[in-house]
Amino acid sequence: MLKSSHIILAVILMIGVMMTGCNASQARNGDVVQVDYTGKLADGTVFDSSVERGPLEFTLGAGQVIPGFEKAVLGMKVGEQKTVTIPADEAYGPYRDEQVVELPREKLPSDMTPEVGQQLVMRQSDGSEIVVVITEVSDETVTIDANHPLAGKDLTFEIELVKIQ
Repeated sequence: MLKSSHIILAVILMIGVMMTGCNASQARNGDVVQVDYTGKLADGTVFDSSVERGPLEFTLGAGQVIPGFEKAVLGMKVGEQKTVTIPADEAYGPYRDEQVVELPREKLPSDMTPEVGQQLVMRQSDGSEIVVVITEVSDETVTIDANHPLAGKDLTFEIELVKIQ
């Protein structure tokens, strides 16, 4: 009888160790993780990928990546791969028409020749800087768009969790 109770106890301890080990290998808030990813638009166009430059490293729960991406990585295990579609509201937000502004050309530096597609860094009243894109140019005005280029778009990511620290 004594031997069988020892075996049962050993099995219970092994199950406990295995369960603890499984939980420890899942990505949790506060973990520094490394992921390989490829981001695609709805039409399949790749807009970003870590394949050429190596894994992206960030701390889960620190707001260093878009919310939907962070949610997708939470609970993953090293080596796990998944494909997720992140709605615009959990990515770069909706496209906001009020972020498109028409400026008189005299507001630009006199030596500048504005062109559609050109990116500018503008300083806001609070001192922070934002990147804007010129979308229209006329003799009198320049239209700039301060929306993120991926605003209003659902994004699909192929993600592989490479490392948890």
